[in-house]
Amino acid sequence: MTHEEAIAVARPRLIFALDVGSAAEAREYVARLAPEVSFFKIGLELFIAAGPAMVEWLVGEGHRVFLDLKILDIATTVGRAVAAAGRLGAEVVTVHAEPAVLDAAARGKVGGRPQVFAVSLLTSEACDFASDRVAKVAGMAVACGIDGLIVAGHAEEIAAVRAVNPALAVICPGIRPVGSDPGDQRRVATPAAAMAAGADYLVVGRPIRDAADPLAAAQAILAEMAEGLLACG
Repeated sequence: MTHEEAIAVARPRLIFALDVGSAAEAREYVARLAPEVSFFKIGLELFIAAGPAMVEWLVGEGHRVFLDLKILDIATTVGRAVAAAGRLGAEVVTVHAEPAVLDAAARGKVGGRPQVFAVSLLTSEACDFASDRVAKVAGMAVACGIDGLIVAGHAEEIAAVRAVNPALAVICPGIRPVGSDPGDQRRVATPAAAMAAGADYLVVGRPIRDAADPLAAAQAILAEMAEGLLACG
């Protein structure tokens, strides 16, 4: 695989975090990044500010949506919320890693959509037993029929998921390019390291959003992701 081919493989696996406060600002970033990015994360801030219409707009523009709401509620509400996310067109939705929540979320899917990912640990938290926690959550995910986990891009955490079930997908936030400021993130990884460790998707926000040229920053991250893919063959 050439470097250019590796970038093509990496491109659909880069998720840009639309952690902004308005629909107008979100649309501006989408327009600037659209040549390279087609998968976008909507978190609590933007979902509260812009509502379900933001999801529908992105889907209508042909983009993929990762709805990162970290849902935690009674089982009936969780199931209905997951079903509603699927109707909006979200490809992925996140829930807290509680057995009852995971079970309800899996039951809320219609026709296999949306994909449900369990949040194991926030990457802003330092943890000496992260791999053990990830393995436990992975076991619950398999038992409940959940599609994947949100974990840090560390080789040991990704390996803990794969050891439980290689079919579980892995999305890694807390991604920081070489030499960048980790900010409030504690368990960070470079794009190359996370991809080499076997991550399926990387979530990147501030390193792109706060760059002088967000598109160039996204392209640089894709190049790092390609290096990781090439390193693992």
